[in-house]
Amino acid sequence: MAVSIDDIKKLRETTGVSMMSCKKALEEANGDFEAAIDVLRTKGEAKAADRVGRATAQGVVAVSVGVDKVAMIQLESETDFVSRGEDFVKMAEGLAQKVLNGNMNVIDRESPEIKDYMLKVGENIQIGNIALVEGKNIGIYIHSNRKIGVIVSLEGGTVELAKDIAMHAAATNPKVLSPDEVSQELVDREKGIWSEQLKNEGKPAEIVEKIMMGKEKKFREENALVKQMFVKNPEQSIEQLLTAASAKVKEFVRFEI
Repeated sequence: MAVSIDDIKKLRETTGVSMMSCKKALEEANGDFEAAIDVLRTKGEAKAADRVGRATAQGVVAVSVGVDKVAMIQLESETDFVSRGEDFVKMAEGLAQKVLNGNMNVIDRESPEIKDYMLKVGENIQIGNIALVEGKNIGIYIHSNRKIGVIVSLEGGTVELAKDIAMHAAATNPKVLSPDEVSQELVDREKGIWSEQLKNEGKPAEIVEKIMMGKEKKFREENALVKQMFVKNPEQSIEQLLTAASAKVKEFVRFEI
C-alpha cells in the first residue's frame, strides 16, 4: 500500500533508520506505525527505538542566554561517561539555543540531533525538562558538574541579586516560591509520619494538634524559597533580602540531574 511522506518522516525520527528502510517497513506493515517499528526491530535496524525504554539517570543541565530571556534544558543519558563528553554538552547547549530562538518549545521532547546521537553512542538520550524564563533582572547558576541549574527572574532588584538567589536555590533545593504553594498532598503525607512519631513518643492528645500545626508551618517554610535563610547570611531570610532591595521573585526554575 502507499504510505505518506509524513509517516515515513515520523518513523525516521522515532527509530533513527533511513527514509528508505522506513518506507519499506511501513509498506510491509500496511501503514501500521507500531507494526512498522516491530518490522525494523526484527531486522535489527531500529536500534534507537530499542533504547527508548532504558533508564536515563545521568546527564547535564545547559542554558542559553539572550536579551531579557534565558532558556534551560535538562538532557539525560544512561551513563555519566556519555554525559561528560564534549559532544553531549554541546548538544545540550545547542538544544537550549533552539529553545531560546523559538525553534523548539518547552513541551518538545523530540529532536533529530538526539536520535542521531543515540545511534552514535548506543544509549538512550532524553530531554528531561525545558524552561524559558523572561525578565529584566535574570540570574543564572549552573553548578560546576553541570548537574544543577537554576534561573531566577526578579521584579526590581539587580542581576547580581538574582544570581545570588539562584546560587542559594541550587544549594537548598526549594520546592516552591512561597509556603502556601506547598501541595496539600505532600503535607498530608508528612502529617502521617509526624502523627506516628508523636504517638510513639507518647505525647498528650491535647498538645498533639498544636505540635502538628507547628510542624506543618516549619515544613512549608523550609520548602519555600522566600522563607529560607540566605546561605550567604544565615541571619537574613530570602524574603528579607528581597524586601531590602525592593524586589520580588517573578519566577524561579531549578533543574537537577
